[in-house]
Amino acid sequence: MSLTYSSYLKLPEILELQKPLSDGPEHDETLFIIIHQVYELWFKQILHELDYLVQLFQQHSRENDLTPRVLHTLKRILTILKTMVAQVDILETMTPISFNSFRTRLEAASGFQSPQFREVEFLLGQRDLRMLRFHIDHPAAYERLQQRLEEPSVYQAFLRYLRSNGYAIPPEVLTPKSDAPPPENQAVRSELIRIYQEDDRLTQVCERLVDLDEGLQEWRYRHVKMVERTIGTKQGTGGSGGSAYLRTTLFQAVFPDLWAIRSDL
Repeated sequence: MSLTYSSYLKLPEILELQKPLSDGPEHDETLFIIIHQVYELWFKQILHELDYLVQLFQQHSRENDLTPRVLHTLKRILTILKTMVAQVDILETMTPISFNSFRTRLEAASGFQSPQFREVEFLLGQRDLRMLRFHIDHPAAYERLQQRLEEPSVYQAFLRYLRSNGYAIPPEVLTPKSDAPPPENQAVRSELIRIYQEDDRLTQVCERLVDLDEGLQEWRYRHVKMVERTIGTKQGTGGSGGSAYLRTTLFQAVFPDLWAIRSDL
């Protein structure tokens, strides 16, 4: 049998994966399932792109300038994040009453349990080890997260990229503890300021990383407001803190040095 559109994309299998649990079923449960399945597909693609970005940063050299690919990859990630933010608009067409009509069917299921989103956070350097407990009963996911803790973060790879471009990045910031953000380092910030003053090419990379940071924060904000709009201040599914917890994740910069230097430029 020759390859077709449906067989290549595994459409029969994919379209069988939306299985509402509510009686009836409730009309909006299908939307809820599809939106979250699509989010997981986007998380998969973001991980694919972030892994590639780390690879580009680490393979770059003065003889092998990979900066155009770096900028292209960052642009793609940013475009995906904008698409994810737009998907919140679709989810917000679901009223609190319609969500509550099937919410109890979710039992202990929670977005806290998304291993791919935790991978994204770990890869970006936001490594809260408390989140591992939500995956301890799923060995494959737990192992992937443990592996992420041993790999360089995007920021570490970026600093190595700057070093390969001749900037004086101190070695001690290239391998921070796996469970902690990179320590503040004035030498790094001084070099970043020098880049903004002298190097338009690398300034573009820095600004795209700031865009990435801002894009992630925008998605978090829209997610918080969607949860508040849907369940108010109720506890989240699976015992999570709901919107109260999600609010604590707002405005946590992934690349704090790139924000801190703004006052000195």
